[in-house]
Amino acid sequence: MGVTTFTQEFASPVAPARMFKALILDSRNLIPKLMPQAIKSVDLIQGDGEVGSIEQVNFTEAIPFKYVKNRVNELDKENFVCKYSLIEGDPLKDKLDHIDYEVKFMSSSDGGCMCKMISQYHTKGDVEIKEEEIKEGKDQAKGMYKLVENYLLANPDVYA
Repeated sequence: MGVTTFTQEFASPVAPARMFKALILDSRNLIPKLMPQAIKSVDLIQGDGEVGSIEQVNFTEAIPFKYVKNRVNELDKENFVCKYSLIEGDPLKDKLDHIDYEVKFMSSSDGGCMCKMISQYHTKGDVEIKEEEIKEGKDQAKGMYKLVENYLLANPDVYA
């Protein structure tokens, strides 16, 4: 098994606490509301949303995948860090065992935040993953973050 790591960062004018609450702590409710064309539901199938919990994201017919299951590995609410793993679902196909993610929201001097996401792709056997193969997923993640950012900017009292 090999591990391929990719990192992406982007700045947001939204404070880290609000981004963390919206994208991590309440994503189960917010994301299907903001992306009904892509996400049918996010169901908590094990646990209470804390460490060890498993969520299943169910996609609409507009998405080439049916679902993914994510397990929460670490949740640091004071430092706005979440580590989770994609443990089951169509994106893994026959190439990947699982994908580990670390998402961190850090304060920036302008009152907003810097979001850093590290993805580690754990392959099966000697399979190699190239950045081009995951570009679409990275772009979709950034698009979702920007959608949430725009929602929070338009609704300054939400998750305040």
